[in-house]
Formats: sequence, C-alpha cells, structure tokens
Amino acid sequence: MIKGIKICGISDLDTLDYILNHQFPPKFIGFITNYKKSRRYVEYEKLKKLVSIKKDKTSFVSVLVNPDNKILEQIKELSFDFYQLYDVSPEKTKIIKEKYNIKVITALTISSQKDVDIYKDYDEVSDLILFDGKGYEKSIGFNHELLNSIPNSINKMIAGNIKIEDIPKFKNKDYYIDLSGSLENEKGKKDLKKIDKLLNLATKNET
Repeated sequence: MIKGIKICGISDLDTLDYILNHQFPPKFIGFITNYKKSRRYVEYEKLKKLVSIKKDKTSFVSVLVNPDNKILEQIKELSFDFYQLYDVSPEKTKIIKEKYNIKVITALTISSQKDVDIYKDYDEVSDLILFDGKGYEKSIGFNHELLNSIPNSINKMIAGNIKIEDIPKFKNKDYYIDLSGSLENEKGKKDLKKIDKLLNLATKNET
C-alpha cells in the first residue's frame, strides 16, 4: 500500500483551503519557492500568506532548486516542515538540514539505474528521497522498476508525469506519490474535481 500523497505546485489560497479541509487531506503539499521559470512559482509575499494558514496533519514542503543563502534566509521563519532540494550536493544538504533544523526531501531526476543509485550519497542526510522524472517544469515519466533494488528501509517518494488513474498500480509499493500537472486543467491551475478524485482514490490504496 502506498504511504500517502503529495500535491505539488499549489499557488492560490482557495485551492490550498480546499485541500486542507478535504475529508482525506494529503500527507504533503508542495510550494515552488525559488524556481521562477515555473508557472507554479509563488513569490515571497504570497507564499508567506499561504503557508501561514492553519493545518493539521499535512506537511508543507518548500520546493527549492539549488537554493542560495538569500532565499534560505528569507524563508527560514516560514512554516515549512520540509525543504525539497534539487541540484544540491550531499555536503550542502547536510549543512542546510542542520543550520535550519529542517527535514529534507532530496529530489533526484531519473532516467537510468545510474541516476537511481545516486540516492546512496544522500541516504544519511535526507529524511526522504524523491525519484522524479527529468525536466523540472514538465517532468517525464521513468521506468519505476529501476527502484526495485532500493531497500524498503529507504523512505521513498516518486514523481514524474503520474496520473490519477495510475494510483492503484502502486498499491503494493511502499512509496509516497507526488502529483502536480495531472491535477491541472489550465497551465498552473489546479482542478478541484481532479484533486477530490485523487484524494478519494488514494485513501483506498494507502497504508
């Protein structure tokens, strides 16, 4: 059974409020914090308002691509539970985790077994490893069988062009599942009906 759902790329209060008040809220909600090329990017003042909303069991995730000290200092007082780090070395990951006393999701982009095996460099400095498809803004899928060699002791999440109807395929996997684009109708605009369908379906396949 899957461990839970992450909905990524939330950028407006109405959608966030709907998700948090759903009967089956996700385990994680992600906010694009510094990758300005993304249509889902949230500028700081708006981000501050979004993550100040009251939540219960859902963790807020700041999605960061090779963050510099300026953005890390800017967001350190915001109510994030995790930083999701792309393109950050194991050494810098350890520094960020310790300096900001934050849980870390290390995001690796995958197209081959060699890409998957990089997780071994991050295992000790990460709370969770995200295996994502290549391409930050429009990620593509990858062969999930590449993950079969990873021990169950590794806390895993997968992303990369995953659709709502794919969820039952993962019911025997110990993954968290990360979705974003498949929950949208327009560019960057989440569809509440799709989110509702996802959360209702996911709860039937969770541990």
